[in-house]
Amino acid sequence: MKISALQQARYLYAPKLPKILREDIQKLDVVIGQPTQSASDQEELKKLFPNTYGLPKVSFKVSGSAKAGRKLNVGVILSGGQAPGGHNVICGLYDALMKANPQNKLYGFIGGPSGILEDKYIIMTDELINEYRNTGGFDIIGSGRTKLETKEQFEVCTKVCHSHSINAIVIIGGDDSNTNAAVLAEYFRAQKEDICVVGCPKTIDGDLKNESIEASFGFDTATKTFAELIGNIERDANSARKYWHFIRLMGRSASHITLECALQCQPNICLVGEEVKAKNQSVDDITTYIANAIAKRAENGNNFGVILVPEGLIEFVPSLNALISEINDLLAKTEKEFNALDSADAKIAFVDSKLSASSKKVFDSLPVEIKGQLLADRDPHGNVQVSKIETEKLLIQTVEKRLKQMKSEGKYCGKFSALSHFFGYEGRCAFPSNFDADYCYSLGYNAALLLGANMSGYLSSITGLSKPADEWKAGGIPITMMMNMEQRHGEKKPVIKKALVELDGNPFKFFEKHREKWAVETAFTYPGAIQYFGPSEVCDQSTITLKLEHME
Repeated sequence: MKISALQQARYLYAPKLPKILREDIQKLDVVIGQPTQSASDQEELKKLFPNTYGLPKVSFKVSGSAKAGRKLNVGVILSGGQAPGGHNVICGLYDALMKANPQNKLYGFIGGPSGILEDKYIIMTDELINEYRNTGGFDIIGSGRTKLETKEQFEVCTKVCHSHSINAIVIIGGDDSNTNAAVLAEYFRAQKEDICVVGCPKTIDGDLKNESIEASFGFDTATKTFAELIGNIERDANSARKYWHFIRLMGRSASHITLECALQCQPNICLVGEEVKAKNQSVDDITTYIANAIAKRAENGNNFGVILVPEGLIEFVPSLNALISEINDLLAKTEKEFNALDSADAKIAFVDSKLSASSKKVFDSLPVEIKGQLLADRDPHGNVQVSKIETEKLLIQTVEKRLKQMKSEGKYCGKFSALSHFFGYEGRCAFPSNFDADYCYSLGYNAALLLGANMSGYLSSITGLSKPADEWKAGGIPITMMMNMEQRHGEKKPVIKKALVELDGNPFKFFEKHREKWAVETAFTYPGAIQYFGPSEVCDQSTITLKLEHME
């Protein structure tokens, strides 16, 4: 297979580690911190996790003498959507295991969690690992969205682990995947099984974080990749000077990606779902806001601009969220009857006839295309697939209609010609930035230390990320610390609480301070492509979000 010059050069990149992880791994000991508690619902979670709730945070220190690490046969699983840096988590895990004890073995379960259930695996070797260092994608073993959550599945996991003498599992995934890791760790402890489970925080959406998980891996690379594309479009818009570009960005449950891209590119308008919800805004409110901004720029002779829209915006609009919830419940109850209908029009009419008066009013106001997308196949949770709803096209239609109305009332609105874009998959498998290459390698290396100390039910934690990698801190936090109880499929279940954009946080406050100026002026910035070589201030910088969150 022909390898590009960049790929060859990235193979040779040596990820930077926190100072403590550069010490002799044989001389590192765990330091036990203070006990923890969950984000909320403490009593309920104590009952569900009697063996792993309330565990302390841990860090590492150099001990006085070398010690032989316990032999580990480790299974690693990539779970959920791809995120840049996943390969480096595995590489860091592998390298640390080999340094701790050359007899250690790393099993890569193929195709995500289903790999362990079906006992499909490969054994990691130097030759294999070296082909994937610092590369994007999850293709070393593939990923999947099978959930590990039932007793029957846990029994299969136990059997497979016993058959290979596996005494540790690392699950690399997002909030759902690491919730499953916590439940699996609790099961093993309850059954007195000597199998340690550790998680690594992954999601480009950026919604898996707290004070001990400052960033989920892949967010840095994905936002820089999207920002390059947005900057290219901004430059084109400023050159052609005749199009309004509506750009929808990946991120269902939180607007972190959209906000970070706005901070990097300074578009004319950026919608933040959390603000829309907090202000109880309707589609009409959003439309009016955009149309007024377009008219204001038209007065200055600028009939062009760029608007960023978060993928999950439609669920943040209260009236649409209520409609979606009602449709989800309706389709769950009438699945057979609904699926028996043979045309899109018939399905739309069926749903329209069964909605409440308030939801029917909202549903009837939507274009036919959006109605069809709302009724498309549900995701594994039984919810609408937000990524298939073309919110940017909905807004183009509503804004165009509003501008025509404003013109009829004598308001000067200039010329409006719009183009739509959706950026999602473009960012999931990019070559990881130096930040993500370093961070992910550190997460994997650190996970091996947690396994060696038998810290089951923990999430690998690297903090101090706004500083140079040399100053990062390594340790682990109990996964239960990040959990709460939420309604899923009609019953309350333990899940990791999603971290949303904080409207009183520094990143949003900075954006809020500047957005009026950006709306009227052409203040575009052009981040350009991710840089891998050169000065640290060019190549090793974290996201603007992370810098602002850690401003002192």
